[in-house]
Amino acid sequence: MITLIAETLTGVFTPPFRRKEFFQQLHFVGNKSLFIVVFCVCFAAIVTILESSFHMKMVIQNDSMVPGFAAVLILRELGAIVTALLLSSRVGAGYASEVGSMQITEQVDALKMLGIDPVNYLVVPRFLACVLGGMMITIVANMACIFSAMAVSQFYLGYTPGMFLTSMQRFVDFKDLIFAMIKGACFGGVIPLVACYFGFRCQQGAEGVGRATTNTVVVSSIAIIVIDFILSYTFSYLY
Repeated sequence: MITLIAETLTGVFTPPFRRKEFFQQLHFVGNKSLFIVVFCVCFAAIVTILESSFHMKMVIQNDSMVPGFAAVLILRELGAIVTALLLSSRVGAGYASEVGSMQITEQVDALKMLGIDPVNYLVVPRFLACVLGGMMITIVANMACIFSAMAVSQFYLGYTPGMFLTSMQRFVDFKDLIFAMIKGACFGGVIPLVACYFGFRCQQGAEGVGRATTNTVVVSSIAIIVIDFILSYTFSYLY
């Protein structure tokens, strides 16, 4: 894995730069994942604000701080982590099965015989697309979460959009959005590295492809949660 990471980071700055493959992968990561990500994070935001209101009323008999707390939770954790886990399931599984199929059908060996570096050809465009796509889709997911929370606050809790934004300004800082983008980029970078690692190590047969896909989803999900802890702990010193 360390070798693959080093070769990928080196390949980012080494020609040839495969722009067409990069934009194809960016379309796959960003555009084709957008609907499912937005759909899921909106419901996650709705559940978050309803649960926050319920428990805050139980503890302090008042839920006036719910919009602010919900906005902070969405920007610092919910939007980025839910988006990354969804991308891990969809994009990571897709990459692992694709690269794994190429490995067992000896297409990867054919690339080497033609003098084409498999890492530069397969991993680097996917890595760059996932870094940029993860960052962009995290921003969209956060905005969708905020609008969903705002709508629920108005119809269920009775807070107008103006009251929601006022409460949000008390808790949210511009750095929260920047840190969310950094998290999205880091999470996005992990997914293709894990997927291609297991894809290159894929064993013969459908069972091997299935095992590579399963391992990709499991390992990338664990890696995302661990990285989230490290980044959150680091960012806590920057506030």
